[in-house]
Amino acid sequence: MKVAIYCRLSEEDRNKQFETDDSGSIQNQKAMLLGYAMEQGWEIYNIYSDDDYAGADRRRPEFNRLLADAEARRFDIVLCKTQSRFTRALELVEKYIHGLFPLWGIRFVSIVDNADTANKGNKKSRQINGLVNEWYLEDMSDNIRSVLTNRRLNGFHIGAFALYGYKKDPDKKGHLIIDEEAAAVVREVFTLFSKGYGKTAIARILNDRGIPNPTEYKRLHGLRYKQPKSKNSTLWKYFAISDMLVNEIYIGNMVQGKYGSVSYKTKQCRPRPKSDWYIVEGTHEPIIDRELWDSVQKSLKERAKPFNVGTVCLFARKVRCMGCGYVMRSSKNRGRHYLQCANRHVAKDACIGSFISVDKLEHLVVDELNRLSREYLDKDELEKNIEFCSNLREQRERLQTDILAYRKTIDEYSKGVRELYMDKVKGLITEGDYCEMSKDFIQNRERLEHLVVQNEKEITQIAEKMRIGDNRRDLVEQYTDVKHLTREMVEILIDYIVVGKRVKGTKNPPVEIHWNF
Repeated sequence: MKVAIYCRLSEEDRNKQFETDDSGSIQNQKAMLLGYAMEQGWEIYNIYSDDDYAGADRRRPEFNRLLADAEARRFDIVLCKTQSRFTRALELVEKYIHGLFPLWGIRFVSIVDNADTANKGNKKSRQINGLVNEWYLEDMSDNIRSVLTNRRLNGFHIGAFALYGYKKDPDKKGHLIIDEEAAAVVREVFTLFSKGYGKTAIARILNDRGIPNPTEYKRLHGLRYKQPKSKNSTLWKYFAISDMLVNEIYIGNMVQGKYGSVSYKTKQCRPRPKSDWYIVEGTHEPIIDRELWDSVQKSLKERAKPFNVGTVCLFARKVRCMGCGYVMRSSKNRGRHYLQCANRHVAKDACIGSFISVDKLEHLVVDELNRLSREYLDKDELEKNIEFCSNLREQRERLQTDILAYRKTIDEYSKGVRELYMDKVKGLITEGDYCEMSKDFIQNRERLEHLVVQNEKEITQIAEKMRIGDNRRDLVEQYTDVKHLTREMVEILIDYIVVGKRVKGTKNPPVEIHWNF
C-alpha cells in the first residue's frame, strides 16, 4: 500500500532559519506520520507539505498537487495528523473524503481524531468534525471582519500598502505620515490639472522628466508594492493620474472598503458601492489643501463626457502594440474608429506609435481568414500544414523519457528515507540526525516530483495542440467566404493581433494575426 503524507501549518513559525525551511511543527508532523506509516508497513509515496496556509485556502499548492496525484491513482492512502489539517471546509470533506476518494480507490486516515474511511462506522464523526471545522472558519471570519470593520470605522489604515505620497507610521500602527518626496509629485499632478493640463499630458510630463511611477518608486525605495504584470511598468499612465485626482486620502480622509470579499470561503473580491465604503475625515495630515481639491473636482466634473457603455469595439482587448506589447485603445475621429497604442502619448521613447483603423484591420483579417479557408479546405494542403504534429510527438517522447528518469530517481530517494528510518528505529542514528539527513532526500524528491508534474502538464498541452491541429479543418469550414467580422467570430477565431508602425512608402502597417487554431 502506497501512502501520501499531507502536512499543513497555518501560522508562521518564528524559529525558521530561512523562509524556504519547513517549520518545526511541520517537521514534527512529518516525523509522526512517517513513524505511523512505517508501523503499518505502508510504502511512502510522497510527502506534501503546505506551510503558512489556512485550512480554508483552496489554492494551497501542495494540497492541489496531492489531489492531482490522487486522481491519477498514484497512491492508495492519504495520511494526515487530523482531518482539519487536510481541510476545514465541510464542502471539501464531502467532495473528496466521502466522494471522490472512494471513487478513486483511496483511503483517508487521520491519526489524532481517528478518521478512517476504511471504517464505515465513523463516517458520522468525520462529518461532525467537518461541521465543527466549518463553524470554526465562519466564526473566525466573522471575528476578523468585526475587528477590521471596527478599525476602519475608527480611521485606522489596515491595508498592506500605503497610498503613494504616504508611508506607514513606524511609531503608530494604522497611521499614515507624508512621504515628502512622493508627496511633491502628487501636489504637482493636482496643480498641473488645475492649470488645464490633461491626464495624458501630465503623465507625459512626468515620464519625460524620468520620474518613476508609484510602483517603481516603491520598488526603488524598498517599500512593499504589488508586482505589475505588464511591460514598461515604470511609466506613468492615464489611469494612474485619473485615480489620484479623485482619491480623498490626499485631503486627510481615510477611505477604505472599496472592495469586499465574496465569502469567507474564497479570497475573491468585488467592488463595493460607494455608500458601503468606510470614510473617516481628518485621520492624517493632508497633502492637498481643500481649495485646490475643490478646484480639481469642479474641473473633472466639467470635463466629464458621457460614455456609451453598450458599445464594444470589434477588436477590444485583442490588439497589441508591436513596440511595447500593450493593448491598443480605441478612439473615434470624424465618424471612423481607430486603434492606437496609448503609450505613444505618455512618453517620447515609450512606444513606436502603432496605429491602424478598425476598418482596415477588419479587411486584413477577413482576407487572411478567407485565404486560410481556401488553403485548409484543400486536402493535400491541409495534410502539409499539420505536419507540425511530428515535431510535437518528438517533444512528447522526450518529456516522457525525462519523466521515467525522474521517477526512477524518486524511488531511490524514497528508499533512502525508508532505510534512514529503519536506522533510527534500530538506534543507529538519533531522531535529530534522522530529520537532518532525510531532509535532503525529501527536498530532492519533492523537486523531482515538481518536474514530473510540470512535464505532465506540458504533455497534456502538446496533446491539446495536436488535437486542435487535427481539427483545424472543422473550425475553418464554419467561416468560409466571410465578408465582415462579428465580435463573436473575433473571440472564437483570434487569440491576439500584433500591429506595428506603418513603414514609409507603404499603405498598411505590419500586422501579425495569432489564431486560435
